[in-house]
Amino acid sequence: MNKVRIGLVGIGVQGTSYARMLTNHTDSSKPVCPANAELAAYCDILPEALEKANQTFGELPSFSDYKEMIDSGKVDAVITTLPHFFHPEVTIYALEHGIHVLVEKPAAVDAKSVHKMNAVAEAHPELVFGIMLNQRTNQLYRDIKTIIDSSELGELRRSNWIINSWWRSTPYYNQSAWRATWGGEGGGVLVNQAPHQLDLWQWLCGVPKKVYAKMVFGAHREIVVENDVTMTVEYENGATGVFVTSTHDINGTDRLEIDFSKGKIVVENSREAKIYRFTQDEAVFDRSFTLSDMNKLLSSNRAGGGDLYSEESLSSDGRWGFQHIEVMQRFCDQITKGEGLLAHGSEGIMGVNLANAAFLSAWLNQEVELPVDQDLFLAELNKRIAEEGKFALREV
Repeated sequence: MNKVRIGLVGIGVQGTSYARMLTNHTDSSKPVCPANAELAAYCDILPEALEKANQTFGELPSFSDYKEMIDSGKVDAVITTLPHFFHPEVTIYALEHGIHVLVEKPAAVDAKSVHKMNAVAEAHPELVFGIMLNQRTNQLYRDIKTIIDSSELGELRRSNWIINSWWRSTPYYNQSAWRATWGGEGGGVLVNQAPHQLDLWQWLCGVPKKVYAKMVFGAHREIVVENDVTMTVEYENGATGVFVTSTHDINGTDRLEIDFSKGKIVVENSREAKIYRFTQDEAVFDRSFTLSDMNKLLSSNRAGGGDLYSEESLSSDGRWGFQHIEVMQRFCDQITKGEGLLAHGSEGIMGVNLANAAFLSAWLNQEVELPVDQDLFLAELNKRIAEEGKFALREV
């Protein structure tokens, strides 16, 4: 197989974006479609979406039922670009019918559904199951991951991520009836925008063991789901972390700080980072500094200097769109060459578990341990879906 024939399940906003990439209908002066991929078909339940796609991308095979497209023999792989609740259903059907799958983030709304997907994928090792964790392609975070995994900075002590650069307006929420609903989308910022950073956070710092979260539902917007979240976590070694995100800060912040016993990492706007390497473990400074040394340090109104640490700067453009293209290319490399996949689909459970735990904590006003109680989460989610009165309850 030289080229992987890709079918898009859903040709709305995100699906159209991927279709543009796969057909070189972009603003780039150079072809961006991976050389080993081609758009072969798409499906959508809305006739007007299919008609618009045909006008834009030419007369490709189009379907109103994803099962018909999967069974048509026209595609080798599918990318899911439809509301989150439908990711498991489509993924499982495709895998059970011999089709490779690249699932959009989040893998699903609830951890129980992700486990079902992962079980089917495990039963079909001959197929490639990937997930669109595109921000892992950012070279800045790759370099940071390498530094952390080397253990040169010592033990994790604390992490803080303020990611308020996801501003969304009322027209955004009104563009689809399923957006910002419990029954249609399964939540707000934690299932739509912030899964990118939730994945990177646990990828870099590890999966926490406990979560406590406070959420504001419909903060400054007429929506029922969360769009303002403050999450506190505890890691296995006792270190703590804080994750803050919202969609109502028009001048948002994206700042990640990770403290270690032998250094510190500070990332600004996911583009620039400072790596501080202490000349010795902080515990050694603690034991060796006299009170006079400490007062001298504090009075200098600085956190250190050449005697305390060395400093390295990292940067990356991290351009949106090109990240997605790299994920697609590596997904197709895995199919055609047997290597290259950025992230196996099973890794989607990490971010979903964390988000589910945060929801439970906010709903129940208590600390929640991971892995999350899957049935309890679904029961609490169904309470909110029932209150909406617009959508069917989810299977428990």
